[in-house]
Amino acid sequence: MGSLRAILKNPEDLYPLVKLKLAARHAEKQIPPSPHWGFCYSMLHKVSRSFALVIQQLPVELRDAVCIFYLVLRALDTVEDDTSIPTDVKVPILISFHQHVYDREWHFSCGTKEYKVLMDQFHHVSTAFLELRKHYQQAIEDITMRMGAGMAKFICKEVETTDDYDEYCHYVAGLVGLGLSKLFHASGKEDLASDSLSNSMGLFLQKTNIIRDYLEDINEVPKCRMFWPREIWSKYVNKLEELKYEDNSAKAVQCLNDMVTNALSHVEDCLTYMSALRDPSIFRFCAIPQVMAIGTLAMCYDNIEVFRGVVKMRRGLTAKVIDQTRTIADVYGAFFDFSCMLKSKVNNNDPNATKTLKRLEAILKTCRDSGTLNKRKSYIIRSEPNYSPVLIVVIFIILAIILAQLSGNRS
Repeated sequence: MGSLRAILKNPEDLYPLVKLKLAARHAEKQIPPSPHWGFCYSMLHKVSRSFALVIQQLPVELRDAVCIFYLVLRALDTVEDDTSIPTDVKVPILISFHQHVYDREWHFSCGTKEYKVLMDQFHHVSTAFLELRKHYQQAIEDITMRMGAGMAKFICKEVETTDDYDEYCHYVAGLVGLGLSKLFHASGKEDLASDSLSNSMGLFLQKTNIIRDYLEDINEVPKCRMFWPREIWSKYVNKLEELKYEDNSAKAVQCLNDMVTNALSHVEDCLTYMSALRDPSIFRFCAIPQVMAIGTLAMCYDNIEVFRGVVKMRRGLTAKVIDQTRTIADVYGAFFDFSCMLKSKVNNNDPNATKTLKRLEAILKTCRDSGTLNKRKSYIIRSEPNYSPVLIVVIFIILAIILAQLSGNRS
């Protein structure tokens, strides 16, 4: 019913939603027949449907390399995230994980649900990895080794300062950006981007996820693992978990806004990175998650619901981002619009208002200076349309027909 209400309120979401549904079904049909590649792509759809869809933008050889890169790092992350594994067992696995990708027999039982399946049947990933070209293997091994060592370091180390925060995010996400840049370069389709810009691409996504997932992470059992830096949250509460208590709502929102402001520091680097990409498929692969991230931050900023549940963009807007992020003009336009949305929420009484506005103004200036803002139609900020009841009824009829056809095709 929630989706139907959203479509009633935003009928223009229907077309991109249908396109997204059909694209997802098409992607599922593209799963290779061989056992190990079939497992890898099936698992990709299970652990991240959005990534499985975005990866379809890439040419086949690069797509295979990125798929394996993602699954190897997802497996590594599963080991790190499993708080039931004793530290003396976990740390050596993290440090040596880059060697296990060459072992067709290696597996380690941990995680839950689809992540447990990934770990139990990791030999499929190793087998597929060994079929990649050597330069892809070397890039994946190098990043896995560096990430595993970084994760091991933070198993026994708290995120105290913003420097710690940046270092942790570098290990778990910035290195992903470096690895992807290496894979793009190895494919011959892109120049090798600088480590600094590649790192910012990962940090912006990771910090967005850390902000959005506060409640899920703080409530994790048997033991929570949090990465909000003490240097930020200690300005507002004595213990990090106190942010979720209703009595601390005002302080919680101020802390949240501080975290969002910190994440915004990476935006200009991200725009520079994306503006240098030449290959359209790689561009879309990189740009869609970044637009989703700035959109998510715009939704999270000054929003107490981050501490009550899940805050995310509505599905229709997500579908529009995927459908309409095709050129650098689209990216500058989306970042401009979401930054304007975020700016409109800044309260001058917020302790970080001046810093937040300064960072937003810098982003808006970069977007304006691109000279591309007049080359696209905004789908984010719009005046409220006046749809007639007849049009809404017609839309529902069309939706019912499409859903019936999709259900019929499934059976």
